[in-house]
Amino acid sequence: MKSQVDHLVVAAHSLQQGVEWCESVLGITPAAGGEHEKYGTHNRLFKIATPTFPVAYLEIIAINPDAVIEKKPAPTRWFDLDSKALQLELAKSPRLIHFVANTENIQDARHAWKAQSIDRGPIIHASRKTPKGMLQWQITVRPDGERLFNGTLPTLIQWGKPEAADPMKLHPRNHLPRSGISLKSLSVSHASAGKLQDAYDAIGLANVGVTEGPANITATLQTPKGLVTLESLGI
Repeated sequence: MKSQVDHLVVAAHSLQQGVEWCESVLGITPAAGGEHEKYGTHNRLFKIATPTFPVAYLEIIAINPDAVIEKKPAPTRWFDLDSKALQLELAKSPRLIHFVANTENIQDARHAWKAQSIDRGPIIHASRKTPKGMLQWQITVRPDGERLFNGTLPTLIQWGKPEAADPMKLHPRNHLPRSGISLKSLSVSHASAGKLQDAYDAIGLANVGVTEGPANITATLQTPKGLVTLESLGI
């Protein structure tokens, strides 16, 4: 099995706050994203790919206050976005909170973690409209919305319809312009570093350093403002 870093997740209290943070901290205006009707969120995106992280992009995500969620009761939002503690932190400033791993077979990856007593959650079929067509993917989302391991255990994603001949055809990397930002390194620390490394190995996830210590995700980006380090700091 082979997996790779798909995208970093920066959460914001509002999408406008996220855009302003991106312009101030990273020196660019993020590209348009879209809305996720199932969870009442919306996002902005930009490419951060490098030879080490060839499909990587960064997502700025926030709760959409204008969203109308048809399902009753509304599902708990992904990435812990309904967490009051997380929302209090995001009110201060947007924060790197998580990353998503792209895998060739999301069912096998999920089962590999279940064998390690890690429940990443059921596989959800999701989609959003783009100017180039409907973007479709499968993603693991727990009913409680939790990220697990303070966000250092990635959410799993597989792009395209399950039967698609070329599932990566509509991957966001294919329609995002060059941003002038590139991902130089990604590492995590956690008190359960050994269990986390075993989980990474089980799905073939490489190029993410794991060390034992306080919970944190650290991403180093080359930007128009020079090298910038983003950290989750345990939230």
